[in-house]
Amino acid sequence: MQFSNFTTHSRRLGLAAAVFLAPAIAFAQDAAAAAPVPNKGDTTWMLVSSAFVLLMTVPGLALFYGGLVRSKNMLSVCMQVMMIAAVAMVLWVAYGYSLSFTAGGGLNGFVGGFSKAFLAGVTPSSVVETFSKGVVIPELTFVAFQMTFAAITPGLIIGAFAERVKFSAVILFVILWLTFIYFPIAHMVWFWGGPSAYADPAGMIFGFGAIDFAGGTVVHINAGIAGLVGAIMIGKRTGYGKDMMAPHSMTLTMVGASLLWVGWFGFNAGSNLEANGGAALAMMNTFVATAAAIISWSLVESFARGKCSMLGAASGAVAGLVVITPAAGFVGPIGGIVMGLIVSPVCYFFVSTVKNKFGYDDTADVFGVHCVGGILGALLTGIFVNPALGGAGIVDYSTADFAATYAGTATQFMAQLKGVAVTLLWSGIGSAILYKIVDVIVGLRVPVEAEREGLDLASHGEAAYHS
Repeated sequence: MQFSNFTTHSRRLGLAAAVFLAPAIAFAQDAAAAAPVPNKGDTTWMLVSSAFVLLMTVPGLALFYGGLVRSKNMLSVCMQVMMIAAVAMVLWVAYGYSLSFTAGGGLNGFVGGFSKAFLAGVTPSSVVETFSKGVVIPELTFVAFQMTFAAITPGLIIGAFAERVKFSAVILFVILWLTFIYFPIAHMVWFWGGPSAYADPAGMIFGFGAIDFAGGTVVHINAGIAGLVGAIMIGKRTGYGKDMMAPHSMTLTMVGASLLWVGWFGFNAGSNLEANGGAALAMMNTFVATAAAIISWSLVESFARGKCSMLGAASGAVAGLVVITPAAGFVGPIGGIVMGLIVSPVCYFFVSTVKNKFGYDDTADVFGVHCVGGILGALLTGIFVNPALGGAGIVDYSTADFAATYAGTATQFMAQLKGVAVTLLWSGIGSAILYKIVDVIVGLRVPVEAEREGLDLASHGEAAYHS
């Protein structure tokens, strides 16, 4: 009887406690529900993708460009690519991330602010929400991933004026170019204001409705037009058109192109920010568009020259990777193949005909492949994103459920065109100003004697090969 009374009394106490504690428990549960928890699978994929993009830069881009120059300049190109990546990483942490991915107040359409300079407030526990509602990854993971984009983009530029520029001029130019060109363009294209009440307006190009999945404007058009401006302002290599200037090692160029292709899976599929079907679509497109572009370039070259070359196949691979970059997660695989087939003839025309017609010395065809391929990719993305053509449609971030929509081919194409135009003008004009500033401060070009000796010895006191 006593035991029964004790049990009943205990139950009453428990019920009373439950009633008393219910609000506190509910509050704790709400707090726990409100605290975003990063998805470990997505986080792992993004960490791996970040390493893949670094692979694109060193050794991928360094070997690709290194094989295209003469042997006496091999190490100078490798050194420039590696040092550019290092400088970009430090600047990204100092203020690049903040300028690219925070609100910029009155200038928000063009550039962010300094609220996260030196990664203020970015901790191992801080998170960012990805493009799928409610899916989050650690903010440091996102910072690292975008940092690798900032590291490779200015490295692309130096291929246009390789073999004739001072090392100090390259580094100073990169510091200025990242600050005044890359960070603002990244903000204009990719800053979407965030999902919370949409309090911050998007960057200007994002606001146009333009889409760029992995950097057709931010990386390739941006770097490609800067390379062309540099090649023209710096001038031709000494002996250009008279001396033999053939690539010294197509083997290295092929290895570099292959590493670029492998790393590009992190570049494109990683830009989905989640390990899901969207990443799989971007990966598939990176496979098939590149393959189609290699075949297309080789066919065009066979008709034009009677033979297809390894240089042509490598160029086709890069052209295919470039054209699919802005479209990777938006178009279907068949659309990706068509884009790959289209890009090679267009880029081949610019590399073989337009360059010779206007006489500029673009050493590694940065403009002809990256800028032209990027422009074509951005514009074709506006067409093949159409669900009627197998595309995935466009996510409308202004809706509560981030619904997929499509505004129509003409509307989307015009949005893409405006994004391309702004990028060309901002980077083209801005780069010209920065080249002039660098020339006044340290001088752009090495002396003729150093150029003839080769920049490996003249600038770095070492040689790539010893026979």
